[in-house]
Amino acid sequence: MQRGDIRFWISEEALEGWATPYRTTPGGQRKFSNLAIEATLVLGAVFKLPLRQTVGFVRSLMALLKQDLPVPDHTTLARRRRTVRVDQHPPGRTAPVDLVLDSTGLKFLGAGEWARQR
Repeated sequence: MQRGDIRFWISEEALEGWATPYRTTPGGQRKFSNLAIEATLVLGAVFKLPLRQTVGFVRSLMALLKQDLPVPDHTTLARRRRTVRVDQHPPGRTAPVDLVLDSTGLKFLGAGEWARQR
């Protein structure tokens, strides 16, 4: 009965640090903060989603949270995942995993630090 329950909290500081300012010069790609890239990639990894589905999932979360924040596209995620470190829990966990997103970054809570994959 508890399957599929998702609760998502984001601190105000994290929302402010999600997107970088818009470009003032023409051309080039939109920049995203490491926080936005890390959070998007971790959510995709937790739910075992391909990048395109991860983008859609995070967009739907932003809509549910009534936040008008840009979500990195799959190409940006593929390129930036080489440089942004993403911590993941090993697959096969049976206990709930809490992901906390605040101004200091994304954290796993629930299991001890020893349970994290490095």
